[in-house]
Amino acid sequence: MSTQKSPDAFRTISEVATELDVPQHVLRFWESKFNQIRPLKRGGGRRYYRPEDVDLLRGVRTLLYNDGYTIKGVQKVFREQGVKFVAETGRGTVDASLAELAREAVQRSEQEERQAPARPVSASGRTRLEAILDELISLKDEIDETLWESEEEEG
Repeated sequence: MSTQKSPDAFRTISEVATELDVPQHVLRFWESKFNQIRPLKRGGGRRYYRPEDVDLLRGVRTLLYNDGYTIKGVQKVFREQGVKFVAETGRGTVDASLAELAREAVQRSEQEERQAPARPVSASGRTRLEAILDELISLKDEIDETLWESEEEEG
């Protein structure tokens, strides 16, 4: 027996995945690619999505699956058009001409990036980038270890 939730009620990741017809791991992946998506996390890391989170996810889904944007393209839409634009895309309230202008701006920007000549990195710059990468990998390992330990304590 299924009861209907209030439109203002929070949703679990499984409810949102079902509503948007995407696997749960895709929602977690989008969360890692778009820092604007921030569900509430409660004990044990369970995610709870507010209605505005669902609109944002629906907007990301529309841009990726219906409009043919890439992940980078959607990131640019967030930067250039804002969170409100993506959420309105999810609600289906974006004017078609505005959506087309946003699409053209992203395409122009991506084309300019492809045409821009790559600048070589100096030896000292490369050494610095490698040091930063090593530090990031070390930090990631520490985070993974901490998460692993906390999961063992819970389980």
